[in-house]
Amino acid sequence: MNSIVIGSGFGGIAAALRLRAKKHKVTLIEKQPDLGGRARVFKKNGFTYDGGPTVITAPYLIDELFELFKKDPKDYIELSPLKVWYQFIFEDKSKFNYSGNEIEMKKQIEEMNKEDVEGYEKLVNFTKKIFDKGFTELADVPFDKPLIMMQQLPALLKLKSYKSVYSLVSSYVKNEKLRRMLSMHPLLVGGNPFTTTSIYGLILYLEKKWGIHYSMGGTGNIIKGFEKLMNEVGIEIIKGREVNKIITDGNKITGIQLDDQTKIDANNVICNADPPAVYEKMLNGNKNNSLLFKWKKNRMEYSMGLFVYYFGTKKTYDDVEHHTIKFGNKYKEHLDDIFDNKKLNNDISYYLHRPSATDKSMAPEGQDCFYVLIPVPNNQSKIDWSIEGEKMKNLVIDKMEKDLMPNLRENIVEDFYLTPDYFEKELNTKYGSGFSIQPKFSQSAYFRFHNKSEIYDGLYFVGAGTHPGAGVPGVLSSAKVLDKII
Repeated sequence: MNSIVIGSGFGGIAAALRLRAKKHKVTLIEKQPDLGGRARVFKKNGFTYDGGPTVITAPYLIDELFELFKKDPKDYIELSPLKVWYQFIFEDKSKFNYSGNEIEMKKQIEEMNKEDVEGYEKLVNFTKKIFDKGFTELADVPFDKPLIMMQQLPALLKLKSYKSVYSLVSSYVKNEKLRRMLSMHPLLVGGNPFTTTSIYGLILYLEKKWGIHYSMGGTGNIIKGFEKLMNEVGIEIIKGREVNKIITDGNKITGIQLDDQTKIDANNVICNADPPAVYEKMLNGNKNNSLLFKWKKNRMEYSMGLFVYYFGTKKTYDDVEHHTIKFGNKYKEHLDDIFDNKKLNNDISYYLHRPSATDKSMAPEGQDCFYVLIPVPNNQSKIDWSIEGEKMKNLVIDKMEKDLMPNLRENIVEDFYLTPDYFEKELNTKYGSGFSIQPKFSQSAYFRFHNKSEIYDGLYFVGAGTHPGAGVPGVLSSAKVLDKII
């Protein structure tokens, strides 16, 4: 069996390894000069910046891929558990250290609102039920037939899947700060906490089950470990070449064509690329689509865009935790502007990543390495990032200076930023979305793009746009779905 994988994010690499373990001849094609997709690495003047994912949960999903070939993951990667998972900072400068230490968690909650301790306990118990169903049971189930979805609906309704994550959290805790903190997880996978189905509340429990880990040397080191493994097990890797056409014979996939006109035959093509880009750009605009599929594709709502600012400082900010989340003053209004109104707002919330808090190798000695991620509207907004990019950068620096990093501007020695334009042009995502389609109930499981194409025989999908969704555990699980259908 001859299989081609397009794209080398976590989903594509996992798919390539799982197919190779089944004795397929596997070719992995990546348009960039290096592997990783969203998890690429940027190295500048002694600083190492992870391009994308920084929060590693459910590490067993990574270990499994090495174990398929009877390899010890520890020979390839080093994962370090974090004590403080996130430090939340609110507009009034109050802080909350979010971790797996339940005694500390409840102590901090009690200080904010005594009554919410019990509510928090009940919420955790409920998210365990969601986790048991939504992750343990369904994350690697192929949702390619309506009947499978119908069979799950009673259980999903019982788990209040019709509620949003924010609404679910609010039914257990009353303090607004706690509500924001405990409902922020959809933002990690591209969703609005006020519209994302409560099923994604399972992330809260998933973190508690396995903790949050950091890959020493950066997330990019996991990609390096995988590349070494792929070379050892005989996966052909082609870098710096883009697939510009998937070749079909009627509705059957027969191979691909590269941007240098090279054609490669294949029985299967697995796309770790945004499904709309595949259908619209690589398959001649969906000529074989059914009306139902066209309707489904056209009604999809896409995740927010991301503004990511990478910077290095000539001094260390030792008070800044590894992961920091700073909330703006107006939480819901800001999210409405991002997802619905498609406009920028100065009252930003942001996520700050400081890998050098855990790993000194990420920055030159005595210096510090950061990236800050700000949710912004996707490119449906028509925002001109050649103008707004610098404005956003300066706004972010001003905010961070005020919130937690005094004299930041004068200490920055290296910086650059990425906008939704990068995601659209370099990563081929529709509208430059950061996480493909939004994780709403009407866009989950059967209602997402299917892992096995609805249109073409021999075409498959892994990654953020298909089931079960975005985030490292999600895209790694999408390759486990593939295991069951090829």
